[in-house]
Amino acid sequence: MKVGIADTTFARVNMGSIAIDEIKKHASVAIERSTVPGIKDLPVACKRLIEDKRCDIVMALGMPGGKEKDRICAHEASQGLISCQLMTNRHIIEVFVHEDEAGDDRELAWLAEKRTREHAVNALLLALRPEELTRMAGTGQRQGFPDAGPARK
Repeated sequence: MKVGIADTTFARVNMGSIAIDEIKKHASVAIERSTVPGIKDLPVACKRLIEDKRCDIVMALGMPGGKEKDRICAHEASQGLISCQLMTNRHIIEVFVHEDEAGDDRELAWLAEKRTREHAVNALLLALRPEELTRMAGTGQRQGFPDAGPARK
């Protein structure tokens, strides 16, 4: 199995290195990395990782800024990633950490690392042990912040 990592230079945290570190802790798999300038470049990077590098699953890592235009760019990138999944029939785990999710740089770095590590595990589960995700269905899992838990009747 091969995992693709697509990350950006725009991010203020090296999310690609964090993802690779976490994947190596949990599985012995091949890893291909592609770093691009910004989040709107991620769909092509992911498609190339899938088609040219033969990755089975890809993580798309990015850090949109906190302004309205950044939210719009993040939405456009998400739409591109969804299209790429449909074109390639492969999962792309989108891991975006918006700068305005955190109060300061320290919290931003913490959130980027935690969310990236948790999604790296999700990528491996989706590719290698999807039945484990089925067992977690409806449990309110969150990546980065505390889990919400299941809704109560």
